[in-house]
Amino acid sequence: MARLSGPVCRICRREGEKLFLKGKRCDTARCTFTKRGTPPGQHPYRRARRKGYGLQLREKQKLKSFYGLMDKQFKRYFREAARQKGDTGENLLILVERRLDNAVYLLRLASSRPQARQLVRHGHIQVNGRRCNIPSYLVRPGNTITVGGDEKVQNLVKENLEQMRPREIPAWLHLDENTLTGIIVQLPTRSDISVPVEEQMIVELCSR
Repeated sequence: MARLSGPVCRICRREGEKLFLKGKRCDTARCTFTKRGTPPGQHPYRRARRKGYGLQLREKQKLKSFYGLMDKQFKRYFREAARQKGDTGENLLILVERRLDNAVYLLRLASSRPQARQLVRHGHIQVNGRRCNIPSYLVRPGNTITVGGDEKVQNLVKENLEQMRPREIPAWLHLDENTLTGIIVQLPTRSDISVPVEEQMIVELCSR
């Protein structure tokens, strides 16, 4: 996951979708997209009508922003999805959904995907009992995800669990809250993925 250094709320406003880039704040009335959902810029009330290439490009950018991918990472995922059997669009979504930082976020151990990336990069997340500091690591069925670190990290994760309790954990993941251990039950399917994109448009764009 790439580090977003600018005002991320502008990304949601530009895409016209809430991408949950600011964690807990996105679920409150303080969310900038809720208060002002118009596009950023000098003339915010004039959202240009998009068609063809413009629509396809925005779907691609939306997917990259949702998971925090750089263009080089995205191209690598697309090449891998195209090599696999089945629908390329679904394969692409399943690949990015299996990222370790995304799994940590979906398990409610982090309040946002950027925070999940930080937990992984700082070595606070273990996979199968071994520390893993690679956010793009692809989890597999049977893998276990546990939280290490000091008491401060443990308290942060427990606070995230309490505040994000209303959000359901996808069926392909299971969490033991007593031990802060997540288990990858199975590979995700398209119905488990909540990213609001039309993957077929992305495939059409990248296949040009």
